Amino acid sequence: MNFRTLCVSALALFVAAAPVSVQAESLREALTAAYNNNPNISSALLAVKSTAEGIVSAKAGKLPTVGMGLDLTHSFDNRTGSFAQTDTASLGLSYNQTLFDNGRTDAAVEQARALTEVSAQALRNAEQNVLLSVVQAYMGVIRDSQLVQLRSDNVKFLQAQVKSSQDRLDIGEGTKLDVSQAQTSLATGVASYQAAIANLQSSQASYERWVGHKPRNLTQDFSFKGMLPKSVEEATSLSEVYHPAILSAKAAIRAAQSGSDQARAAFGPTLGLIGKIGTAETFSNSNGTNTISGSLGLSLTIPLYSGGALGASVRKANLGQMKSEFDSQVTRDQVREAVVTSWATLQNAVAQIDSAQQALNAASLALDATVQSRDVGQSTTLDVLNAQSQVTQAREALISATSSRVIASFALVSATGKLSAQDLKLPVKIKSADGYIATVEDVWQDLRAIAE
Repeated sequence: MNFRTLCVSALALFVAAAPVSVQAESLREALTAAYNNNPNISSALLAVKSTAEGIVSAKAGKLPTVGMGLDLTHSFDNRTGSFAQTDTASLGLSYNQTLFDNGRTDAAVEQARALTEVSAQALRNAEQNVLLSVVQAYMGVIRDSQLVQLRSDNVKFLQAQVKSSQDRLDIGEGTKLDVSQAQTSLATGVASYQAAIANLQSSQASYERWVGHKPRNLTQDFSFKGMLPKSVEEATSLSEVYHPAILSAKAAIRAAQSGSDQARAAFGPTLGLIGKIGTAETFSNSNGTNTISGSLGLSLTIPLYSGGALGASVRKANLGQMKSEFDSQVTRDQVREAVVTSWATLQNAVAQIDSAQQALNAASLALDATVQSRDVGQSTTLDVLNAQSQVTQAREALISATSSRVIASFALVSATGKLSAQDLKLPVKIKSADGYIATVEDVWQDLRAIAE
């Protein structure tokens, strides 16, 4: 690739990546948009409501069941030599209710409530994951935009070095080696610039996925005041109290315990109340009759032998309970690991920023000195190119470390379980299924719905 082709390619890439001036969008605004529109959170909310319906189903186990039946019958025969017809209309009500089931229904209700809590914590976890993904995408766009600009400036610098080397060769002060080295560096710089544009396009696609629209002139202005823990020990303590994964694991243990209670209760007796009342009206060729009948009774069922099914269900429930306790320990270890990793990543990012800033200051001074030395014949073009490479590397390290610090800060907040719209004080209506759960806890809602 010759010098002219490299220049044209670099110019075309710069025009393609040039940002459009639009109204700035802050990180808080991006988080707000994602919370309001991201389908992951909406899906998790619907899952909580769906799981909560299990509470209604479980409570129905000891509530009365009332039904109504209507039968209309027309019959005829001619066995007596005459044609006889009879019409019968009957209307009846039935009542069934379990009075005692050895605690099976109570255990089922507690299990349903615990499973609803598991689902509610899954909603909080989905919220945390979405908000953290937004931060990662947001900072990814900022980082890659800065890298595109930096590498664009680097291409311009290298273009100037190619021209300078060629001019020096033309007047007999340079060599073809200097020109070739400058052109090689320019080709490498253009390739690096192309890679930066590809990375930026990928980050923009990720941003649109999580936020719901294309990035618009992003600005980094979020304040972490009062949000970050002061030590890894404090972060670990917060995670034990607030992290949704740990709270979900605790609820799963309660659900498994209730399942075990429910399985053991199946060995006990079941006592039910059965009632019926009805009226029948009969019309025949000669006359009609009307009868009213009813019954009320108790039904007692005691399991004696079930072919081993009841025992198997108890053993299975006990194993599930033990598994839930081990799963809870695994979850605690994972959260603790996430806390320590996020804390270490944040501390490393802070140190990397300081180191990169010092390296950038030193490399910039070295570049200026090398250019001046080259101009008086004491350094070569290769020395200048190497010095410029060090400046570019230091700037890229500073950009990446700055982005990593913000992402690590949010990751640490997420690891403590405090990365939520409420904790971030986002201007949104909090998505919660608490009101829906309170509604399904109302056992007479079906009758009220009919009345309305």
